[in-house]
Amino acid sequence: MNVARPLILLMACMLAACAKKETPTPPPPEAGYVVVKAESVPLIIELPGRTNAYETSDVRPQVAGVIKARLFKEGAIVHKGQTLYQIDPSLYRAAVNQAQANVQSAEASRDTAVIKAQRYKPLAAMQAVAAQDYSDAAAAAKQAVAAVAQNKAALDTARINLRFTTVPAPITGRIGRSLFTTGALVTNAQTDPLAQIQRLDPIYVDIQQSSSDLLALRQELRKGGVVPSAATVKLKLEDGSEYGPTGTLEFAEAVVDTNTGAVTLRARFPNPQGLLLPGMFVRAVLSQATTDNGILVPQQAVTRDPQGNASVMLVGSDNKPVSRTVTTSQTVGANWLVTSGLKPGDKVITEGLSKLKPGQAIKPVPAGSKPAPESKNAAKADKSAGHSGG
Repeated sequence: MNVARPLILLMACMLAACAKKETPTPPPPEAGYVVVKAESVPLIIELPGRTNAYETSDVRPQVAGVIKARLFKEGAIVHKGQTLYQIDPSLYRAAVNQAQANVQSAEASRDTAVIKAQRYKPLAAMQAVAAQDYSDAAAAAKQAVAAVAQNKAALDTARINLRFTTVPAPITGRIGRSLFTTGALVTNAQTDPLAQIQRLDPIYVDIQQSSSDLLALRQELRKGGVVPSAATVKLKLEDGSEYGPTGTLEFAEAVVDTNTGAVTLRARFPNPQGLLLPGMFVRAVLSQATTDNGILVPQQAVTRDPQGNASVMLVGSDNKPVSRTVTTSQTVGANWLVTSGLKPGDKVITEGLSKLKPGQAIKPVPAGSKPAPESKNAAKADKSAGHSGG
């Protein structure tokens, strides 16, 4: 019992000595920051759109008759002027022959009337024939000349109708299915076309933008600080993939659709592979304007309260984090576009936000820097803690 008591006193002294040793102070946590700056930022918007053919033409007959032959393959590319249908030309060829005969007859009558008038002229001057006879002969000659002109016009009409028995392609493009087959009777007054041709390269994309957004953009342009951007457009397809070629914004309509409250913007895209087809739903990504003094902040640096108000943490002058309320307008890639609350040169904390506490000193480092090696004091503190636990 007497031996155990000194041992207990010795252990108590050792524990008291350990307690008197000072625990090393841990270093301040690192916080990665970025220095924001003012720059030109395109204001990107994404709008819905539909594809439309660059040119569309209905193939229609201009004369009545029975289709003798269809001279194209459905779904193929046809060229302007290429014969697509052959209408029975028999009646129209006969009409041409008749008109030619009428012209020849009229020319013979004209020659006779002109010669008679020429013969009567000197005789009337010598009063060998009555003046009235000469006047009648001259008038008959003029009527004969006019009859020749009328019959030639009828011949031209007959030849045109004969030419219309071959139905050509009005434009170059891809032709759809034929709505009439060989042996069908067609007329120039029918409602349905024979077929339809669409030119798909290039192709149009009609984009819908609300009139309120367009009005807001025009007001921003009028205030200054925002300038129009280059009229280039990118597309996202129905499956979410991006369409490779870039399009050009052609124009914006000057009226608002009363049913949708939207304005139609039309863009033109190259379509050499025929990937885009009329009627497809797409998303158009474009920039209508560029802000001269935009400030971009990485999205991970912006936090929001339950009311949706945005804020960021800044590196204060005493190396302590400072909260700052900001206004964000839209995302630009992986960043937020901040329109108020920041100024160029501010250091916005983007890394280590979860370790920060109000009023706590921090060690600011540029974002993306490698973590600092563990300090000796921290290692000693860990070692002491280990010995104490042992």
